Amino acid sequence: MIKNISNLGDAALYCDFGSDVNKEINSRVIRYFKSIQKENIDGINNLTPSYNKLIVSFDLKKKNFQTIKKLIENLNVIDSDELASNKIKIPVCCDEKFSLDIKRLEEKLKINRDKIYQKFFGKEFFCYMTGFIAGMPFLGDLEKEMRANRLETPRVKVPKGSVGLTEQFANVYTFESPGGWNIIGNTPLVIFDGSKENNPNLINPGDKVIFEQITKDQHNNYYE
Repeated sequence: MIKNISNLGDAALYCDFGSDVNKEINSRVIRYFKSIQKENIDGINNLTPSYNKLIVSFDLKKKNFQTIKKLIENLNVIDSDELASNKIKIPVCCDEKFSLDIKRLEEKLKINRDKIYQKFFGKEFFCYMTGFIAGMPFLGDLEKEMRANRLETPRVKVPKGSVGLTEQFANVYTFESPGGWNIIGNTPLVIFDGSKENNPNLINPGDKVIFEQITKDQHNNYYE
C-alpha cells in the first residue's frame, strides 16, 4: 500500500505510494485520502493528494508526527474495494475559435483532427488529482498515440474553460491563466465554484469524466 511515510517539515507528513503514474497507484492514494477524510481525525487540517503521493498536514498543538503516522498505518483501507466515484459529462465546443492547437496536434501526432476528436470524445477519463490552479482536474489516461508534449512556448493567457491535452492527461482550465497544454476546445460548464465552500470542485479525485461535443451556438447559449 504505502511504501514509506516520512516527515515533511514540522507539521506535515509525506505518504509515498511509489514512483509510477498509473490508475492503480493513484486509486490507492485516493482511497487513503477518502479514508482519512471519513475518520475526521482531530488535528489533521489539510490533505493534498497527487498522482502517487499524499501530504497530510496537521496542527502541532494537537498531534505530532508519530501519532499521525500510527493512525494512518492502522487505517482499515481495503485495496480491492471498488472506488466510489461520480460520472460527470463535460460539454466541449471544438470550433476553430476554441481549438487553438488542433493543427499542431495533427502535425505532432500525425493523426487528422477527426481521428483526434473521435478518440477524445470516445474515451472515459479518470481524475487523478486536482491542482496547479484551483479545481483543475488531471484526467488520464490518453492512449500513447494521443500523447504530445507541452507547447515549446507556453501561453501567457489560456482562456477559462479551455480543454487541453499533454502527455497522458487531459485537463480543463478553471480560470484564465498561463499554460502550455495543447488546447482542443472549450467548455461553458463551471468546473470550479469558489462560492461553494464545502466542495467547490465539480470534478474530484476518483471521478470519471466523459466529454461530449457541442456546437458553437450551444456553447454560447449554454446558460440561457
